[in-house]
Amino acid sequence: MTSSSTRNPFTAEESPAVGVTLENLSKQFGKNIVLKDISLQIEPGEIFVLMGPSGSGKSVLLKHIVGLEAPTSGRVIVDSQDAADPETREEVKMALVFQAGALFNSLSVYDNLALYLREHRLGNEAAIREKVMHALQILSLESTGGKFPSELSGGMRKRVAIARALVMEPQLMLYDEPTSELDPVMAATISEIIASLKHEYHVTSIVVSHDRDLALNIADRIGLLMDGELITVASPAELKTNTDPRVIDFLNPKIDLHQPRFKKLET
Repeated sequence: MTSSSTRNPFTAEESPAVGVTLENLSKQFGKNIVLKDISLQIEPGEIFVLMGPSGSGKSVLLKHIVGLEAPTSGRVIVDSQDAADPETREEVKMALVFQAGALFNSLSVYDNLALYLREHRLGNEAAIREKVMHALQILSLESTGGKFPSELSGGMRKRVAIARALVMEPQLMLYDEPTSELDPVMAATISEIIASLKHEYHVTSIVVSHDRDLALNIADRIGLLMDGELITVASPAELKTNTDPRVIDFLNPKIDLHQPRFKKLET
């Protein structure tokens, strides 16, 4: 797998953006088959958005890429290394932005960002401060360093979570529902941030999202996962013209008051 030349957002030095390959990936919990023989290649520096209904296996797939889940069969390759191998997480810089942010409420914004650097002893306090403040500056959060997560709006907490991921100087950024619970304007702002990180720093980005506007506006390619199967991978333009009824219904669901969907759902 090839790597593309990128600039680290903190040092401006050249570093490789990594690609990700899924080879016949399947995952089963007991009798429940969550992922079914998925094969996919995500290119270095790409923004790949994974969409699909709730319960389709999107977050489970994301956990396999970051190495938090081991496949039942098949494998995930990150920069030519097996994602399930703990050494891969040591050699490839990956950062996961959780849906709820996963910030420590007992720590200030500054200390949330500094925690990773301190725990891994990545510089003295002066060097740590420089990296933390740079990350906050990138996300226009300079004034929040002394605040606690409970003092921030939902949108600001999302931005802090992205800033914390940037401090890790990642080659691969993974986002789990980054625009959930946000108003349309803030959701658009988060989408712009994800896109700008690609264009300015060429970080590979994998985004799990229900947000059609995010996917259709910033993705290089979109994968649609349904019932554990990857039914299509396409550019936003190609997806808009897809004639598969499942794709059409997912992107543009019709509201039918005479035959409502909930009456067809399983109990």
